[in-house]
Amino acid sequence: MRGQPSGTVPGVEVPFRAGDPAGSDVVDPADLAAHPQHDLGHHGDVEVGEGLVDLAVNVRRAPLPPWLAGPITDSLADLASYPDAEPARAAVAARHDRDPDEVLLTAGAAEGFVLIAQALRGVHRPVVVHPQFTEPEAALRAAGHQVERVVLDAADGFRLDPARVPADADLVMIGNPTNPTSVLHPAGDVAALARPGRVLVVDEAFADTTAAPGRPGEPESLAARRDLPGLLVVRSLTKTWGLAGLRIGYLLGAPELLARLAAVQPLWPVSSPALAAAAACAGPVAVEAERAIAAQLTADRDHLVARLADLPGVRVAGRPASAFVLIHLPGAAAVRVRLRERGWAVRRGDTFPGLGPDWLRVAVRDRATTDAFTRVLGEILEA
Repeated sequence: MRGQPSGTVPGVEVPFRAGDPAGSDVVDPADLAAHPQHDLGHHGDVEVGEGLVDLAVNVRRAPLPPWLAGPITDSLADLASYPDAEPARAAVAARHDRDPDEVLLTAGAAEGFVLIAQALRGVHRPVVVHPQFTEPEAALRAAGHQVERVVLDAADGFRLDPARVPADADLVMIGNPTNPTSVLHPAGDVAALARPGRVLVVDEAFADTTAAPGRPGEPESLAARRDLPGLLVVRSLTKTWGLAGLRIGYLLGAPELLARLAAVQPLWPVSSPALAAAAACAGPVAVEAERAIAAQLTADRDHLVARLADLPGVRVAGRPASAFVLIHLPGAAAVRVRLRERGWAVRRGDTFPGLGPDWLRVAVRDRATTDAFTRVLGEILEA
């Protein structure tokens, strides 16, 4: 697997640096090097196999709408020309009420993390807030950074307390909503992490899956904030629109900061079909459709949570807000194997720092799929 795996060991007391906030779970690099590690390179796609119902990958599977499929198909007629990113860049900027030079298009959100790790080699105290998507830390480690972790507490619903992040951390990475916990942190709490001299990276790959009654747009998103020093917002178009194979995402931030990242980016990093998709997904038709999908997802997620609550020993973590839920279940590792035997793929939780073998992540699907899944899970638990 790519990158150095990293993690903590249950029952091992983690040493804290002098001067860190009292009681904070700041895991320093020396401790990470001294103990067995998590597999940061493990992702949900490897859980899926032929004949399995996929609840392991958080990508929505639905036919592409004509307004998206059309531009992608049309772009194939001009593949002899080098990609022109400017129209897509302008469209994304307009969506978020920003200037084009505040947008950097990438080959998926994952490339953005690599650019950050490579371009910001001068940072002295990078901190990753966990549990979260492992690729940001993997990219930092592959670039030679000594990474520290702030591990959020399951007993507190994995909620963020900004005071737990070391004051002198000059690079902080956090997801919102967070994969795998599905927790949506208040925008004010995330914004409180921004300060001069620090780069704050907020992974909003799943922001378009969130919704709140009576609140328009994406609740708790910082994508339009231009007033926070050092803010970098990472976005993905692969989840809601089922474009994981196309690889398209983007970064939002101050022009001078994005210029540092662009300097380490290869030429023409985003293909013409991906650029066509980015432009289409930034338009008002796409945004309206995203809001409708997010509303339906909320209802489907509530249905999944209710069904899981009826099962013995199953506990849903926090207040899920995205396209997946995290569950705690004693013996989950063995249950995952039994589920595979019955035709269901779910995401193991033990490769996420801060979790362990008794955690599973389950993607939200339609109600019929949820009912079939929870019925099988119930039978396994009662056996």
